[in-house]
Amino acid sequence: MPKRSITSADVRGKRVLCRVDFNVPLDGSTITDDTRIRAALPTIEWLRDHGAKIILCSHLGRPKGKIVEGLRLAPAAQRLSDVIGQPVTAVRSTIGDDARDAIAAMQDDDIVLLENLRFNPGEEANDPGFARSLASLADLYVNDAFGAAHRAHASTVGVTEYLPAYLGLLMQREVDTLGKLLHDPERPFAAIIGGAKVSDKIAVLQNLVTKVDALLIGGGMANTFLLAQGMRVGASLVEPDQVETARQIIQAAQDAGIDLLLPTDVVVARDIKASEGQVTSVDAIADDDAIFDIGLESARAYAKTIARQKTILWNGPLGVAENPAFANGTRTVAEAVANAEGFTVIGGGDSVAAVEQMGLADRIDHISTGGGASLEFLEGKTLPGIAAIPDRGADA
Repeated sequence: MPKRSITSADVRGKRVLCRVDFNVPLDGSTITDDTRIRAALPTIEWLRDHGAKIILCSHLGRPKGKIVEGLRLAPAAQRLSDVIGQPVTAVRSTIGDDARDAIAAMQDDDIVLLENLRFNPGEEANDPGFARSLASLADLYVNDAFGAAHRAHASTVGVTEYLPAYLGLLMQREVDTLGKLLHDPERPFAAIIGGAKVSDKIAVLQNLVTKVDALLIGGGMANTFLLAQGMRVGASLVEPDQVETARQIIQAAQDAGIDLLLPTDVVVARDIKASEGQVTSVDAIADDDAIFDIGLESARAYAKTIARQKTILWNGPLGVAENPAFANGTRTVAEAVANAEGFTVIGGGDSVAAVEQMGLADRIDHISTGGGASLEFLEGKTLPGIAAIPDRGADA
């Protein structure tokens, strides 16, 4: 059942507690990437345009229930102010007098940002007292933090017990887009899954293998699949305890008639920091060589398959892309996804970073803002932060 959206609420003159994801990377007090702040703009601007008093709240880093000066949210308030073109008041508390005084002074369209939620141990514990105190600051609640939707915290789940709750525009788009991938994709549909370990993405692979038309596997996890096929992988990263799981996924793909693409050639070296690698067939890997990327032949085969798809999901790099010597596979796939005529979705920090660094992000239809949340959603799990929002049509 679709969840209730903020677009169905009357927010004029009301205090709206909006959970955002401003967990941005910092260099000292300087924000080095404001993507998550910009991602929240549609909801913030909608609330502003409809006359709400906007009370933003977010976590930043892992302060573990204690005040950490370097993890205050004031830099995020300043960046939002610069981007949106109006003052944003940074409050140095979440539920204390500073917060209450700042909110009492608000006019319609004003924006305040509460202090780091995780400074209070009640946040991650989903403490009812902390949730109730947060809720007392507002008249209704909006969750727009997809990146935290897989956490059952006070600000994502607890407050919904005390306030009318809605999805924000970013959350709505994430739910609609990822939900369509799982339940009604335009076909043919391919998933490109990379990253270091099979164990990190077992559930995603198991859930997708019966839903896609093609499954393309790369990165360190591909080594375990090669091992499962009886290949020698030398000194490569492998997970021996996941070989049987890899075999089961290979068999499931065969049983379902799914095209499963694994590397046929790879880039090997003796050291992950090597300045160059050597391309070799997957059946000719020396005992002291390690696989760090898919080879050119494999990358071209992946790109050719991607070009035929109507829907494409990509999560995880195809090699050790932070080293230029092993970045060609990821680069080739990124270009293929950007050039594809089909609907394209990218999730996972490393994949997103790749398209951003290559200047391809504006050619991707949907870039998910959730790392762990995206994975759990694609695994078919119910995310607590989404489940806590009433279904559409429920009384406000």
